[in-house]
Amino acid sequence: MKVGLRVCVNTLHGALVGVPALLKLFDEYKIRASFFFATGADKSGRRIGHTLQPWYPTLNIASRLYGIILQPPLIHQRAAEALRSVAAAGHETGILCHDRSVWLDTIAHADETWTREELNRAIEAYCAVFGEKPKYMAAAGWQINPHLLALQQGNGFSYASDVRGKSIFYPRLQDVESNCPQVPTTLPTLSELLDQGGDITIDNVHQYLYAESQHILPQGHVYSCDAEMEGMVHLPLMEKLIVMWKGMPGGIQTLGQLMEDVDLLRIPRHQVGWAQEQTGNVYYATQSVELEASAERLAHSRQV
Repeated sequence: MKVGLRVCVNTLHGALVGVPALLKLFDEYKIRASFFFATGADKSGRRIGHTLQPWYPTLNIASRLYGIILQPPLIHQRAAEALRSVAAAGHETGILCHDRSVWLDTIAHADETWTREELNRAIEAYCAVFGEKPKYMAAAGWQINPHLLALQQGNGFSYASDVRGKSIFYPRLQDVESNCPQVPTTLPTLSELLDQGGDITIDNVHQYLYAESQHILPQGHVYSCDAEMEGMVHLPLMEKLIVMWKGMPGGIQTLGQLMEDVDLLRIPRHQVGWAQEQTGNVYYATQSVELEASAERLAHSRQV
């Protein structure tokens, strides 16, 4: 079983501190991952206590004041070199969103115009850093809408990792279909497991994650981590997971590598639904029921 690493860089502090630490760790173990960046204003201070920001306590004092009494810095400008260092080290790079705070509060019910403009801001910021358009996207907080799916296809993304699920699929949400494959997050996050309490502690949570990753899935597993958590206060835990996963037959891969073994003409289409996070305060986009294959894929299947 193989594990794809989905690394989210949500804040300026995560980009400047967490990213270099993760790059050093990944280089030590000779693995590659997929990094996704929030590119716009870091308004971390406005999101204290929000479920979708479990890493708030790891931020420095300045970050906790961004958007409250300090001017929110633009991540793609202040951390451009850190972002470029990810690609220079051989990792995949893509976008999470532009303004993460606004995205989390707005995207689920936004119209096509807002969605297109916000996506374009992220694409333009990424271009300013890397000199080319992003090929990959992982929507912040697994928060999406139907317009985003259509725009991802229109912008030629090779894949998106916007939902939770079990296998790579083509998505449909509210009658909008996209031929941009979804590579879903399959494993629980660190914060989700620790919030369960009981027998799970910071000392043994890596064992629970490893046990979850042993369940057989069609294309392997995807683990989503944050530069603000696994790249900072929980870096030792990240190293434990790397040691365990690197020893598996499939090892650790980028999400793009997971896609390499997939026949795009045979990927099923699934409805996208919403699943409630365990606290009951948040809903995530999630892979739902399988739908009929397209006529094109059915015809191809008959021919082979």
